[in-house]
Amino acid sequence: MVSLKPAPAPGRVPLPKAPAGTVYRGHEGMWSWVLHRITGVAIFFFLLVHVLDTALVRISPQTYNGVIATYKNPIMGLGELFLVAAIVFHAFNGLRIILIDFWSVGTRHQRAMFWIVIALWVVTMAGFAPRQLMVIISEVAS
Repeated sequence: MVSLKPAPAPGRVPLPKAPAGTVYRGHEGMWSWVLHRITGVAIFFFLLVHVLDTALVRISPQTYNGVIATYKNPIMGLGELFLVAAIVFHAFNGLRIILIDFWSVGTRHQRAMFWIVIALWVVTMAGFAPRQLMVIISEVAS
């Protein structure tokens, strides 16, 4: 059988075609992937700092108390709000990933599940954020 495609020029390697139909093209699948990685890294660094500052209690209880006292300010209150937001998204999206991996029709419904994750995240944060913001405001007022 004779190929009708022209041969590539000598010394040039033809570029492969971009795969069609992947979920990582700026749609829900890509944003879910990006947000999952960002929240995972943020949670990791929080846990690292948390382990280190908690370890101070064995070294010097006074230093530990000083570090904990520095955490009681409005900026750290906002940090806690962002931490909870990251943990909640990461948890719900992790369940979504499990469903995609182990449910036979999970990949077919991954887009709808992303929006369900966002809805659950908004509802959960709507329950947490007002209370946390009241605590932050009371810290500013005092």
